[in-house]
Amino acid sequence: MDEIENALFKAATRVRAHAHAPYSGFQVGAAILADDGNIYAGCNVENAAYPIGNCAEASAIAAMLAGGGRKIRRILTLGNGREPVTPCGGCRQRIREFADASVPVICRGVEGGEALHTTLGELLPHSFGPEFLESEI
Repeated sequence: MDEIENALFKAATRVRAHAHAPYSGFQVGAAILADDGNIYAGCNVENAAYPIGNCAEASAIAAMLAGGGRKIRRILTLGNGREPVTPCGGCRQRIREFADASVPVICRGVEGGEALHTTLGELLPHSFGPEFLESEI
């Protein structure tokens, strides 16, 4: 684990402890290295009305934007178990809004299994991003 991955892992571990997951019991933490050099973290927040909860990645993105970051340079997700926990489909698209296909995505389980090192492009091939909506003037 390199220095940045270690810092992301620590941030995701810290914030994961604050996850609000009373229904699933599945606590997730996410940490982002942003273009401003800072690390932003978020946890999942479940709600009794299931569709209105927040995933950890969405919470981390919101923290990044609130803190002044604008682009994701690397992201780590951390969840229950030994297997790597990958972002859900909706979060892959949320990440895509602030990252290009080459951005590293690191997925881990808290029980210490092998980490998955991939890219957003591998997780979300042929994606639709903000550049498709840019108009030429």
